[in-house]
Amino acid sequence: VTAEAVRQATQTIRKLRRERPNARIIVTGCAAQIEPERFAELDEVDHVIGNAEKMVAVTFEGLAGLSTEGSARVQVNDIMSVRESAPHMIAGFGNRARAYVEVQNGCDHRCTFCIIPFGRGPSRSVPGGEVVAQIRKLVEGGYSEVVLTGVDITSYGHDLPGTPSLGRLVRQVLKHVPELKRLRLSSIDQIEADEHLWRAIAEEERLMPHLHLSLQAGDDMILKRMRRRHQRADAVRFCQEARRLRPGIVFGADLIAGFPTENEAMFARSLDIVDDCGLTYLHVFPYSARNGTPAARMPQVARAEIKARAARLRARGDEALSTYLASQVGARVELLAERDGMGRTPQFAEVEFLPSGVAPGTMVKLHLTGVKDNHRLNGARYE
Repeated sequence: VTAEAVRQATQTIRKLRRERPNARIIVTGCAAQIEPERFAELDEVDHVIGNAEKMVAVTFEGLAGLSTEGSARVQVNDIMSVRESAPHMIAGFGNRARAYVEVQNGCDHRCTFCIIPFGRGPSRSVPGGEVVAQIRKLVEGGYSEVVLTGVDITSYGHDLPGTPSLGRLVRQVLKHVPELKRLRLSSIDQIEADEHLWRAIAEEERLMPHLHLSLQAGDDMILKRMRRRHQRADAVRFCQEARRLRPGIVFGADLIAGFPTENEAMFARSLDIVDDCGLTYLHVFPYSARNGTPAARMPQVARAEIKARAARLRARGDEALSTYLASQVGARVELLAERDGMGRTPQFAEVEFLPSGVAPGTMVKLHLTGVKDNHRLNGARYE
């Protein structure tokens, strides 16, 4: 949903048409939902379908000539009118390692850099009973680990009877699916953490000690201009409290480099928050102005400076990850094998191990023997 992503998507569409002149090209997703006319103007595109329409069978029956409905070239309706929650909850994946269950979609917040609410619609949640039933089915199918996902999962439950919370959902899943070995959360907005989530962090060993935080910046003025709902001190305090409750927990974070009006001093505070929060994994995004967002109308940072700051943030992240991995050498851990000879620890560190030949989804006990290429560990099996 960034301007750069839309540009790359347009290039890909044109490339596909050159490579497959007789193929039918259908464009869907958030960019198509937000700017259908942009893709409809491309001669290479046959159909443009919105995010709600892509989940309805009759849309594709129409495109395939199996129905008299849904065959218009552009099918994009008002996403803000959608109230259904995750009708496409998954039933399985290609291997038996990690499964993802969408428990929430959409977003009610209006960060100034983000256009996602206009691509995904309002926040809406999947009832807890349906989530539990889906996860139970996945576990019966051989999955050892499940990740709860969504656009803004810490807003989970605000639209459901009784207004349950993400923390309540986590505890409900772990209580009613005791066979589930591991539960993870996708990116969370730490300012929305509820008391039940705090209790789960402290008490539920099957909730993995790895949280990915939607921080975006480390400077209070930039956070205000982003229209985020937390300040720097809130983020630092969250990490300190989580680490007190769950020693050994690690954190990842999203950080944007070069947000409009960001000067060197402001950027330095984003660099420093890596150490102040004790972050291990960084997802760094060079700011990209998106038409239709308030941030696109703010004074912009020079593109070369944005690129340079992103590189500096990534370098700081590489240092943090290298330091963390070095601290793990010598430890004994239980790892989830994702593919032959590779898996991840509870803290999500990637490990290569010998001997291989382990089926995906198998839990493996490892002795961590060293760091490889500064971004993964080596391990040897033991019983």
